[in-house]
Amino acid sequence: MGERGTFLRSFVAHPREVGAVLPTSRRAVSDMLDLARVEDARLLVEFGAGSGVYTRELLRRMSPDARLLAFEVDRQLATALGAEIDDPRLELVTASAEDVERHLEGARVDILVSALPFTSLPTAVRRRVLDVSPGILAPHGVMLVLQYSPLVQRDLERRFASVERRLSPLNMPPAFLFRCTEPVDAR
Repeated sequence: MGERGTFLRSFVAHPREVGAVLPTSRRAVSDMLDLARVEDARLLVEFGAGSGVYTRELLRRMSPDARLLAFEVDRQLATALGAEIDDPRLELVTASAEDVERHLEGARVDILVSALPFTSLPTAVRRRVLDVSPGILAPHGVMLVLQYSPLVQRDLERRFASVERRLSPLNMPPAFLFRCTEPVDAR
């Protein structure tokens, strides 16, 4: 079926969870990951692994002894991604990002990458994911967020003292990229 076909099938089946008809472009992925020092991170978490566009690039940039925990609620997307990528640094988790703390065993995250469609998620789910995210970060940790609307910025600013926004105009549709640091509760 191919990456785009699998992604489209998931969008049709669960549009509020997938949030886009096509995977994010490689250019937008690169633009977003350039906002953090992936090569220095020890523990990375990805919310919404989807067809793996971020997963593959994270693994390419990560150090050999780093670890990536990738969350994907769509079982078929997670299964396809797991069958495609054979890398001992990757742990695929078929669960909601809301449950991230259960899978960290007290560890703190250096880089958190989220492509979750926050504007289309049910309000309670969006709130829980955004509330848990700052608390799992290590000191100097970074949360990177890709969205197709700037509407989530206000929610991010409630949780992080520093929220930088950039545009990746060549993605279809253009993508808003956010780099969030300094969790409000940690100040």
